[in-house]
Amino acid sequence: MSTSAHVPAESNAEKRVGTRSDGTVTDRLVEANREYAAGFKDPGMDARPVLRVAVVACMDARLDLHDALGLELGDCHTIRNAGGVVTDDVIRSLTISQRALGTRSVILVHHTTCGLETLTEDFRLELEDEVGQRPSWAVEAFRDVDQDVRQSMQRVRTSPFLPHTDDVRGFVFDVTTGLLREIDPAA
Repeated sequence: MSTSAHVPAESNAEKRVGTRSDGTVTDRLVEANREYAAGFKDPGMDARPVLRVAVVACMDARLDLHDALGLELGDCHTIRNAGGVVTDDVIRSLTISQRALGTRSVILVHHTTCGLETLTEDFRLELEDEVGQRPSWAVEAFRDVDQDVRQSMQRVRTSPFLPHTDDVRGFVFDVTTGLLREIDPAA
């Protein structure tokens, strides 16, 4: 397995957004921001989420969390990473979210056909072989998405830094139907 990045053929999404041949995707995004900012009006919101909830989810591009959960701008804190795994950095963000910004509930969202189900911790060794240094972080690969949600719920519930651990719920988002399936933490 090669860990090197490759450039795929132009996707339909890239064709749709009109990436210029003389510019980069970042150039297109910066231009889109200029258009957005031209009509932007400060909503006058506080950094505290209206619903007092933090959502931890996978970074997978197929998950549109706001639409899937019926959320609006300002409703929640959204924390995303590969797999939606509760790592030390996620605990850091949740701690700030709860202690400094008033959230009380945590929702964990993993999903079907996650890329972390196809990796192993050997990925770190392959990186070490390729670049000459082993990453300090764990891949957090898993084979059973339900069990990984349970593990993430347990990590949140047992963190000494989080004062609000009574409303922690975990779900698996089905990328083909759009439905959430709640995971029983005790199963």
